[in-house]
Amino acid sequence: MNKITPINLEDKTASHGPIEQAAHHSALTPDSFAESAKGKTGFYRIIKAAGYSMDGFKAAYKFEAAFRQVVWLNFALFVAIAFMPFAMSVKMMLVIASFLSLIVELINTGIEACVDHTSTAKHPLAKIAKDVGSAAQFLSLFLLTVLWLMALSVFL
Repeated sequence: MNKITPINLEDKTASHGPIEQAAHHSALTPDSFAESAKGKTGFYRIIKAAGYSMDGFKAAYKFEAAFRQVVWLNFALFVAIAFMPFAMSVKMMLVIASFLSLIVELINTGIEACVDHTSTAKHPLAKIAKDVGSAAQFLSLFLLTVLWLMALSVFL
């Protein structure tokens, strides 16, 4: 088995093999795809990033039923927050927990898309990746449930 040794990209004196040098130099050259996609600066980059974010929202909503369910659940909860006589601090915690559940679902959807892109064959590591993403979403929804129960308990 080959031993993998870490390399320091900041160290100019480090000797890298020809494969590492080629990969390192060609990955971020001005004419590479990665450089052209990330090479924008300033306000234009913010505009492009916002467009990519909108593409992500649209793709998640179109292709992932779980994301749609979390969106509509949180929409209903936001409406309830607006009309419930909670203290402002309680409302803020409920809004944060709602956004957290949406963020975790987006990350989970991204993980699932990456795993499915790599291979649709059953593999133990693919199962672990998907199960861990699902567990993260479970915890965020559990937190949301607990916070709502705590907020509603003042009315009992």
